[in-house]
Amino acid sequence: MSEPDLTAVKAALTSQRIETPSWAYGNSGTRFKVFAQEGVPRTPEEKLQDAARVHEHTGVAPTVALHIPWDKVDDYAALAARAHKLGLRLGTVNSNVFQDDDYKLGSVTHPDASVRRKALGHLLDCVDIMDATGSRDLKLWFSDGTNYPGQDDIRARQDRLGEALSAVYERLGEGQRMLLEYKLFEPAFYTTDVPDWGTAYAHCLKLGAKAQVVVDTGHHAPGTNIEFIVALLLREEKLGGFDFNSRFYADDDLMAGAADPFQLFRIMYEVVRGGGLGSGIAFMLDQCHNIEPKIPAIIRSVMNVQEATAKALLVDREALGVTQRTGDVLGANAVLMDAYNTDVRPLLAQVREDAGLDPDPVAAYHRSGWAQKITDERKGGRQAGWGA
Repeated sequence: MSEPDLTAVKAALTSQRIETPSWAYGNSGTRFKVFAQEGVPRTPEEKLQDAARVHEHTGVAPTVALHIPWDKVDDYAALAARAHKLGLRLGTVNSNVFQDDDYKLGSVTHPDASVRRKALGHLLDCVDIMDATGSRDLKLWFSDGTNYPGQDDIRARQDRLGEALSAVYERLGEGQRMLLEYKLFEPAFYTTDVPDWGTAYAHCLKLGAKAQVVVDTGHHAPGTNIEFIVALLLREEKLGGFDFNSRFYADDDLMAGAADPFQLFRIMYEVVRGGGLGSGIAFMLDQCHNIEPKIPAIIRSVMNVQEATAKALLVDREALGVTQRTGDVLGANAVLMDAYNTDVRPLLAQVREDAGLDPDPVAAYHRSGWAQKITDERKGGRQAGWGA
């Protein structure tokens, strides 16, 4: 066994960046009920204020993803300038073609050409927003699908999807990317038009280098080996980003690492092994904090990703290679488990202290008084939420 190079591990952890989602700061819930909380942002600007607190205490969350139209403003350049003043940048622009009545039978795959044009217009508008904010990534998720056999032509819907993706791809500017997300089911129950990584990969492969796949850790069938998908997409240079969250049953959108921290470690090991930490992959949280306080939950999620990353960096790659080449099955597993069972919290505390941060971000947030401040100040107006 070789000793880990802690200097290199600390450097990797210091350079790691995790994007937080604007919608996680707003109210959210299930299809039955959205539970409002005190102090929740009412505007995109107030969401940025909360995101700045997360970055202040973690040091690794400098970008905020937008969701349009949930974060619609009159002047996106001004919003970007506001983010800059708070020490942030605007990150991924997420489109929304699933909450309009016209999209009941689909958006870009809808059988009605006029609805498809409307959906495509929104996607192109999102690229305009990217131009104004300096954002690199456009993330596309489609709820499009069918509920019953025969409801629509499965192949024709793929043709319509391909046409829309091609139009958006051609609109992308220099340095911009399209990240195509997939989801096994929900809200469609018979067919989903982008149900898995293979479908997303096939479309991205046809489009070109600016199109890549995004892996949402909650969007798979139970028991799916997500790290295999990660390894394959990395190998093909088609892994564009992550939406980190946890699930027990379906797309539960719980805090990253809450349900299965071992899975998060396995995913991050494949990222480290495949050279994905410094390759431009977008590591974004995609979570809905329905009953827990928003900001502490996001800080905890960032810390959980950091812990999984630290453990992945501690894997003795040399020893693992030896056991793999010699067919030492139990030995190879033991090497991985040694890293996973390492308590990396002292290491991360030291990394934070070296960066001038409090070693305990959650405790630092609670001491800051920010929760009481926003509760006192954010009175009246309409709280932000995901619109259910």
